[in-house]
Amino acid sequence: MLAVISATYSWPVQSPKDFFRPLAVGAPTPLREIPFRPSRMIHFFDPSNPKMVAKVPDIATKVDVLLGNLEDAIQASNKEAARVGLVEVAHTFEGPAQLWTRVNDLGSPWVLDDITTLVTEAGEKIDVFMIPKVEGPEDIHYVDRLLAQLEAKAGISRPIQLHAILETARGVASVEEICAASPRMHGISLGPADLSANRRMKTTRVGGGHPGYLVRQDPPGGDVEAVRATYQQDLWHYTVARMVDACAMNGIYAYYGPFGDIKDVVACEDQFRNAYLLGCVGAWSLHPVQIDIAKKVFSPEPDEVAWAKRVVEEMGEDGRGAVMIDGKMQDDATFKQCKVVLALARELAERDPDLAKAYAL
Repeated sequence: MLAVISATYSWPVQSPKDFFRPLAVGAPTPLREIPFRPSRMIHFFDPSNPKMVAKVPDIATKVDVLLGNLEDAIQASNKEAARVGLVEVAHTFEGPAQLWTRVNDLGSPWVLDDITTLVTEAGEKIDVFMIPKVEGPEDIHYVDRLLAQLEAKAGISRPIQLHAILETARGVASVEEICAASPRMHGISLGPADLSANRRMKTTRVGGGHPGYLVRQDPPGGDVEAVRATYQQDLWHYTVARMVDACAMNGIYAYYGPFGDIKDVVACEDQFRNAYLLGCVGAWSLHPVQIDIAKKVFSPEPDEVAWAKRVVEEMGEDGRGAVMIDGKMQDDATFKQCKVVLALARELAERDPDLAKAYAL
């Protein structure tokens, strides 16, 4: 039936001129470009937990993003306490980390109060609202309009940005439309646990690999009983790659989500590095031990930065033509790759004196 309707009716398309107009009278002007700020780790904390809240000032000096979590991991009986606690944190928050929040999902009984309270009581302090279980652009359109109305009511000076989590098959299938749904869109995170359940994947792990997802070497001499090498594969490669492309196409940022096995720091580093190499700019940290892992992985190696500097210097600012450096051909494409690494290194060096020294920037 939907196919018949689509074939006989031309769906209205919003004018590009209207896309960057406020959705409510008095709301701030939408962003035309999402500014890049280091966000190598999005560190979650429970605003209803006094011990965690007491550590916020210290943690905020060690992470790029501090996120007050209102959704999963917060019991129903603590939802209101977490919301109130986050408002209190925001009132005294001085950074230097960004302050984000993950509100409850759009079908929950708490989300309307989450958004209303946080915008009107802490909207100037919270940079990004993370929206869980986003299924399609219509979810972003709803929050977009609601935020504009609340920003206008509260007199917020700049638009609050939106970050979607891919946690359903439909969300993955709609990721390009989600990324393009609003000028507020800041980025997308992979939500592997909910996504695996929605897809009916047979894994109970939160992110990471699985020993059963592998390929096996061909049998030597046709002997299927012979010992053969096996190679574990990445369950999330397709989804992360598609998410990265959708984000890059729309000028926003891709993130790997949680890695649930806190003790396995080696596998966590591997998974984060896979995401970094594919184009993600950061990952979630669920425990302090994962902060340094994300910081290490999502910061370019000093040798890599030195090589990028050398290529750019030898090719000149326009990067035209081709040169040989240490027996390797460098051209316009590799010049662009090096500029990406250098841009990230400079952004990180501005905030981190140790990296500035290591990068000689």
